Amino acid sequence: MLNRLIPRPVLSLTVLLLWIAITNAASLGLLLLGGVLAVLIPRLTDPFWPKAPRLVHPLRALRFLGMFVLDIVVANWDVARRVIGPLDKLSPALVEIPLDLRDPFLVALLGSIVSLTPGTVSIDIDEKHWVLLVHALDAPDPQALIEEIKNRYEAALKEMFAC
Repeated sequence: MLNRLIPRPVLSLTVLLLWIAITNAASLGLLLLGGVLAVLIPRLTDPFWPKAPRLVHPLRALRFLGMFVLDIVVANWDVARRVIGPLDKLSPALVEIPLDLRDPFLVALLGSIVSLTPGTVSIDIDEKHWVLLVHALDAPDPQALIEEIKNRYEAALKEMFAC
């Protein structure tokens, strides 16, 4: 019953908290309106949300999250060092990464992970050929970038979601 009323509880809570922060909701009326929006928005948008696969190994996901945060810190340092240095030594590249993943949600998640890591941005996901197009700030060896993304991120997602 509760799942039918609030299909995405985290989204509902986020909408309510944002509503309170934006409106500075000090009155009961504003709080009630925020509550109504927190229930209606997720219900109205539920058909548009992809169904996420079930996380099979949550401990591996936590380990992955820690590794990913560390990768972001290291990549920030690396990008700053490269941008401050001589720009003519950079080798920007567009790299096509063939994917083993076939779940659209996980492929989009992989694209987001790549984009959140400084120095790379996912540009396109070709679901017909299952290819992720990535722009790299510095990729003198595109094959090494492909192997890094596949081994470090794609393999971890496959393992966490058992696909």
